[in-house]
Amino acid sequence: MHRTTSRQVQPPPAPAAPSDGLPVAETASELPLPEAQLRREMADRAVIDQARGMVMVLAPCPRGQAWKVLVDVSQHCNIKLRDVACALVATTDGERLPSALRHALHHALVRQRAAQRA
Repeated sequence: MHRTTSRQVQPPPAPAAPSDGLPVAETASELPLPEAQLRREMADRAVIDQARGMVMVLAPCPRGQAWKVLVDVSQHCNIKLRDVACALVATTDGERLPSALRHALHHALVRQRAAQRA
């Protein structure tokens, strides 16, 4: 007859910190981004925030719901969120919003208003 013993499994030890005391990145996604990529992401974020503000005025709605409207348009048009935001912000310089985006934005705003009433 075999005797079984219950053994607790211990998690692997945390990676040792380097000599400078900073934590070690465990995955590639935790590594610092190159400067050019950081600058591009900061610019994208600024445009997205401007577009979010425009939606907040158009709807009117709070910040979180404006974000959902932009994401909704992005997903329905299969266009990156930053490109949707750029197109929306470009309307302030007199450019027309492409018809597919205009149509998707209209329907996203209608859905957002219906959700607000419910």
